[in-house]
Amino acid sequence: MPVRSHLVFVWLLLAALFWSSSARAEIVRMRSDVCYATAPADYPVTAASVARLNFDCARVPDHPAYAKGWAWLKLRDPRMLSGLPSGWLLMTDQSRFERMTMLVVDTQGRTRTATIAPGAVGDHWALGGMLRFAVDPPGARVRDVYIGYRNLDDLSLMRKLSAMSPQSLLRLEGIWLALMGVFAGAIFSAFAYNLLIYTGQRLVFQRWYLVWSLLVLAYGLTWTNVLAFAFPEYVGPFAVTTDYLLVAGLIAAGNMFFLAVIEEGVLPRWLVRWGKICACLNMVVGVLAAFVPVAAPVVLDRWLNVVFVLSAASVGVGIGIALRARSRVVWFYLAGWTPVLSVFALRVSRNFGITVQDDVVDMATFAALAFESIALSLAIADRFRLLGKERDTAEQARKVAQVESETFRRAAQTDYLTGLGNRAAFQSALRTMCEDAARSPFMLLLIDVDHLKHINDRLGHDGGDLLLGKVGRGLVAAGGPSAHVSRIGGDEFAILLPWDPVAELRIRRALDELQGATLTHGGRSWALSLSIGLACFPQDAAEPDVLAKNADLALYQAKQEGRRRLLDYAPHLREQLDSRQLFGLEARQGIERAEFSLHYQPIVDIDTGAIGSYEALLRWQHPVHGLMTPAVFGDMLNERKLGLAVQQHVLDMGLAALRDHPERIPKLSVNLIAAQLDSPHAAARLLARIRDYGIAPERLCIEVTEDFVLGRAVDETAKALDLLHEAGVTVALDDFGTGYASLIHLKHLPFDVLKIDRSFTLGLFDDDGQSEAIIRAIIGLGQGLGKQVVAEGVETEEQRRKLAEMGCRLGQGYLFARPAPIETFASAGASACAA
Repeated sequence: MPVRSHLVFVWLLLAALFWSSSARAEIVRMRSDVCYATAPADYPVTAASVARLNFDCARVPDHPAYAKGWAWLKLRDPRMLSGLPSGWLLMTDQSRFERMTMLVVDTQGRTRTATIAPGAVGDHWALGGMLRFAVDPPGARVRDVYIGYRNLDDLSLMRKLSAMSPQSLLRLEGIWLALMGVFAGAIFSAFAYNLLIYTGQRLVFQRWYLVWSLLVLAYGLTWTNVLAFAFPEYVGPFAVTTDYLLVAGLIAAGNMFFLAVIEEGVLPRWLVRWGKICACLNMVVGVLAAFVPVAAPVVLDRWLNVVFVLSAASVGVGIGIALRARSRVVWFYLAGWTPVLSVFALRVSRNFGITVQDDVVDMATFAALAFESIALSLAIADRFRLLGKERDTAEQARKVAQVESETFRRAAQTDYLTGLGNRAAFQSALRTMCEDAARSPFMLLLIDVDHLKHINDRLGHDGGDLLLGKVGRGLVAAGGPSAHVSRIGGDEFAILLPWDPVAELRIRRALDELQGATLTHGGRSWALSLSIGLACFPQDAAEPDVLAKNADLALYQAKQEGRRRLLDYAPHLREQLDSRQLFGLEARQGIERAEFSLHYQPIVDIDTGAIGSYEALLRWQHPVHGLMTPAVFGDMLNERKLGLAVQQHVLDMGLAALRDHPERIPKLSVNLIAAQLDSPHAAARLLARIRDYGIAPERLCIEVTEDFVLGRAVDETAKALDLLHEAGVTVALDDFGTGYASLIHLKHLPFDVLKIDRSFTLGLFDDDGQSEAIIRAIIGLGQGLGKQVVAEGVETEEQRRKLAEMGCRLGQGYLFARPAPIETFASAGASACAA
């Protein structure tokens, strides 16, 4: 079958070449020998009026000049027709127009006129996609030939214009009839064969082949005007419009067939996606070219050709990849596509005006398409043979693969350290429980082991691993036999547990008992601290992703409230998140619009009330919410990039205030975040900024919190703080007593000032003396280490007297002054923040 098909098509192509060349002597090609003129749509269509037009033989008019009117072509030298007999035919290829008129004037001044319009072509069609007009006078008696088009697509799209004898047309149409007979027979045979196979298999590549076959057949019969034997008026502009759709569709279907017929896994995903995109582009541009004039017709035609080239290129790349992958099917596809691509290249070059128009190219196109249909049928047959072998091999390997798959699945869903499920197992279990038809309520608890990094620093990584194992076992015991426990991150665990009031109460108690459990390793101990967030299905969310996010919001809030606690999800947490995200979006614009400002609160001598320095406190004059403090928008500063941008802006404003108000601000304390001091390089940049503003380093006091010290690599933090301290910048430890800093940090880090958190000051007389004891300890610690102590939150005279009695020298709070713009304060005395 393949060899016989090769011989048939080779013979047919040679015959077409021979017959076409033999007829060429009686065919006069005139497309390059015409002059052009334009006229309005209502211009009289007579030989005399047309002859008066200003014809230009050097330049083709631009499309706008005749888009809504007439484009006239005039044969430059009618003497080239002198060899044609009486009854010769004027031939032109099909275009889209509103009206077409042919005027032939003989040497005696008589005019022969023929006019056609869409749907009224009559017998003025010929095979090979041509329109024909019979002319009675022999060529030697022709004086002028005019061809006019009203509302023509584009002159550059009209590629054929020739004259031939009736005998030449008869021979040419005979060739077309023979060729299209073989073409239709090959397509029908391949279609019937694959349709028969499709009824039993119904594979994707079969479906695309059947679609491709129908489109190719329809395109061949329409383009060549063979369909006019059954539908005489379905030629001319109607045929051109249909051809745009059919050729776009067959290229798209050919692309999709190639992607589907090549063995699975051979083509990379990116190429498959690109091939599908090319197929869609073909259809979109085809529809635009046919029905939607979004651009000039010639532009749409060029778009269509460019998309064709992209489609062919994607198939070519796929063929190369498939050949390297030793695909069997691709050889049949390549055999079928090689002649098509060769002819395709000729057609595209002709469409772009690189090569001349010739019937041989069009004949070869349909011969190649017919040959391709047979080659693709062979590719499908070979694909079926491969599928059969693959099915047998797959059946033999299925049982082994099933066992291996189960083993791999367990390994892929198990945490190597604790033996619990991992993140993949958790997500699978969460989806299954959410999609369960019974829709039974359940609880999701997200657990975070607090300060795992510092546990590793204190107990070593092996001690940290032991702690994680203990946590895992404790969570399994707390959840009971019906719980699914997973380790979903380095220090994160998750519990999925069916909900009922008894189960919820039991696990809350069990987790509370787990808090504070002591781990001893290598002679060192650590008390376990867990932050836990809880969300319930379907009460808090019915989708797995949303439920996990809500539990994570509750976990985040538990950390914000001091860790070592379990918090339930509440809708206001989502509102806070939305607010934090909204503020984050608005903050960058707020910096540009100068909405941020600093208010200053003095740090005073508790005994005398003299102002020694100020602390800069950030305020945001929001265009909607008014003046806001960080208590409202501060959560957004936890986002590293945004927080760094805002805090750098705060630093710039603080340094500018020191520069501009030396009489009012002898010294200023500015809060910094971790990103501003994450390395010695960051400290060096800060000192450079101080120099740029012309400020003495001794006038700046930077404040950092205990969480900042613990949240970074201690060595890098120490280097940065040492660099600043040595340059003269004062370093204060803010909110002391509320975090988890150990005394070793006070020994090794260069803190000059300890600031007692305002919560202790406010509780000085309200918590059975606990706050007083803590404050006395901090004051004694500061005095023993040679550090200054500042009490924050001093609001009453009783608090001031008590603090003075305990030996605290410096204070800050509403008793002395509320934060306000610097202009409201008088000139200050000597600095009280000096180390």
